[in-house]
Amino acid sequence: MATTPSGKLIPPKMRKVALLGSRSVGKSSLTVQFVDQHFVDSYYPTIENTFTKIVKYKGSEYQLDITDTAGQDEFSILSSRHAVGLHGWVLVYSVSSRSSFEMCSIIREKILNYTGREKVPMVLVGNKSDLAVQRQVTKEEGAALAANWGLTSFVETSARTGENVNRVFDLIVAQIESELNPQPEEKQSGGCVIA
Repeated sequence: MATTPSGKLIPPKMRKVALLGSRSVGKSSLTVQFVDQHFVDSYYPTIENTFTKIVKYKGSEYQLDITDTAGQDEFSILSSRHAVGLHGWVLVYSVSSRSSFEMCSIIREKILNYTGREKVPMVLVGNKSDLAVQRQVTKEEGAALAANWGLTSFVETSARTGENVNRVFDLIVAQIESELNPQPEEKQSGGCVIA
């Protein structure tokens, strides 16, 4: 924990994030790889779990409470607890499953409906990039969907190899902080030009 110049402890700021996506896209594996730095191949798919990890961003500490949700499908209704009281959302699909990619748009719409907002801190993640032979969704399609949503954050990951896993959580913390603590834009120095 950080301390003030007088030696008082500064508690980390708490930020709540949810990982959402279809079943078997690797939400749990991503979370465990991020928190514990190891790959979990089998995980009981119906369990919803919360993980905690302290991260640093721009010199400050943050306690990330990460809700690893049970898989969604077109028949399950996104719970309000996955949309209200959270600071950010990570939408995960598998690059080897087109239906999981398409499900992300449905989940995003439900989040926006629940929150009543047009835009929220969100990262789109194409997981299982190590399964190149089984790929059904290109990296370009993922980037295009994120751009269509107005997101600046899209990344492909492999929970198995650890590729870009930390980047997912760096991106969501950056988006949350950008929304909660917007930095004033640099003042333009205006001047007269005499021609």
